[in-house]
Amino acid sequence: MSHLLKKTATFVSILGLPKTDESTSAANPTRADGFESVGAVAQLDQNGEILNEQFSIGSILVVRDPGDSNRIIAVNPTCTHTGCTVKWQADQTEFVCPCHDSKFTINGEVIQGPAKDSLAGYDVKQEDDLILVKAG
Repeated sequence: MSHLLKKTATFVSILGLPKTDESTSAANPTRADGFESVGAVAQLDQNGEILNEQFSIGSILVVRDPGDSNRIIAVNPTCTHTGCTVKWQADQTEFVCPCHDSKFTINGEVIQGPAKDSLAGYDVKQEDDLILVKAG
């Protein structure tokens, strides 16, 4: 019977249907105000970015605005061209897709194609040592 359950879980995963893994939702619960923790300020400052792939609505990439160190930016890092994960290039102050070299501004707007659509952006704030992103 457990063999059948494993196949069912794999099938659900392949179809992309939501899994009922409570560890993900417990790790980053969405608050009543719609914000969800994606990491710590110390992590952002140490690494220059936070890529959280366990966010409730998909992956989130958080960076600090190089022009204003008090401003934090949160975008969906999925390139709008073919779905590759963009990388933050701090020295160029842009998001770059490693697959086809699409480039996006700090606000997610397309600088260079082939991508035609901007990266989705999210409301973000800092509370104490946490970076919070609005899930909706």
